[in-house]
Amino acid sequence: MEKSSDRPTERSTDRPTDKPTKGEQTRAAILDAALSIASKLGLEGLTIGSLADATGMSKSGLFAHFGSREDLQLAVLEHAAQRYGEQVLMPALKIERGLPRLHAIFERWLDWSIASGLPGGCIMIAAANEYDDRPGPIRDAVIANQRRGGALCEKAVRLAVEEGHLKPDTDPEQIAFEMLGIVLASHNHRRLLGNKETRKRALTAFDELISRHAAPAKPRLRAAASR
Repeated sequence: MEKSSDRPTERSTDRPTDKPTKGEQTRAAILDAALSIASKLGLEGLTIGSLADATGMSKSGLFAHFGSREDLQLAVLEHAAQRYGEQVLMPALKIERGLPRLHAIFERWLDWSIASGLPGGCIMIAAANEYDDRPGPIRDAVIANQRRGGALCEKAVRLAVEEGHLKPDTDPEQIAFEMLGIVLASHNHRRLLGNKETRKRALTAFDELISRHAAPAKPRLRAAASR
């Protein structure tokens, strides 16, 4: 039986239909435009001015939503994390726990930069490179997002161990580490090198990773006639 903690809980709301307000819709549209800019130019290339040009809004109107450029950049990161959760994690959590769910997480994660529709690929990977040695709130947010993703992968690995799909001594942190490595290599080979075999190679690498930790198949019971 599924543990209640494995499933997303329904969000309580005072609005019966949970329909976004006009203000929320406007903010979401602004963040979509900002995310597209940041995907191409990096978070440092995102300014109130460039966003005003992209949306046709005034700078004062944008400042009403975001008090500063840094607030805008942080909101974009959170918006990207929300979209990642909706497109990658939430669908994967509906998959049977164990290896099926772990494989779903990896495959959706691998395809995220394309499925997201972002012109510059995964902004989380870009932001990690952009702010890896620049202390401050944005770097802290990038780290927090990556740690959350790593923790979710580790939990999926632990569930696969509990289901008997992986060996009991499997190290969830090591599996999550190697999954991230495959995704980063895939991002580099696809976007920088233009390698058309990238997805295939990434899936092969993941399958080989799992096979090294897979639990031995349970022996089948002998037929009654062999007694």
